[in-house]
Amino acid sequence: MSEVVNTLEGWYCLHDFRAIDWNAWKSLTASERGRAEDELYGLLRRYQDTEDAKQGSTAFFSIVGQKADFVFMHLRETLDELNELETEFNKTIFAQVTVPTYSYVSVVELGGYMAKPGTDPMQDPDILARLKPTLPKAKHICFYPMNKRREGNDNWYMLSAEERRNFMRGHGMIGRNYAGKVKQIISGSIGLDDWEWGVTLFAEDPLQFKKIVHEMRFDETSARFGEFGDFYVGNLLNQEKMAAMLKL
Repeated sequence: MSEVVNTLEGWYCLHDFRAIDWNAWKSLTASERGRAEDELYGLLRRYQDTEDAKQGSTAFFSIVGQKADFVFMHLRETLDELNELETEFNKTIFAQVTVPTYSYVSVVELGGYMAKPGTDPMQDPDILARLKPTLPKAKHICFYPMNKRREGNDNWYMLSAEERRNFMRGHGMIGRNYAGKVKQIISGSIGLDDWEWGVTLFAEDPLQFKKIVHEMRFDETSARFGEFGDFYVGNLLNQEKMAAMLKL
């Protein structure tokens, strides 16, 4: 059996993608639409209060294309809290005119090699900041799930720990070239969802998503072992932008 590499885990993560049923939205009275928006903006304010208290974080983005209209990305201490957030939203008037299109459950993850020998990584402020991050309020988001291939000679899980570490070191060097341009959050989902990892990227310039993913495809780690799911890309939302989207 190949050596298992330990991982460090932080906050649990839920990507909740929704589409708006515009016919249902138009069928509401102006008063009902007003109450629906008030409920939604009240939730957004509570999400911000939680973030200010450093007990979690939430990102709210529109989604471009037909896969969804918007996404909530929630980070919380427990899986129970994510469930409560989902249920709380589902009970709102606005949720009644939305259709769930996709969701992804994971937990923010770092490789165990990040820990300094002889130290408790959960007492390291730098590691904690990466395991329990405040989600960036960048202009754009890109999310995709991925697996490591398990086929023939390209079976990631049959490689030695040292081989995997070397592959990931080279892969990480590409990411570091985009420091200041792309913020990346990796969340592990083995045993939690259908893929093995979720990758969420944030950037001010959406072309950086294309550039970093394109460059990484040429790295041997991705070329031999990377398998990718659907990509979701979108734009930062706030109350003002959401109100403009919902205005009839």
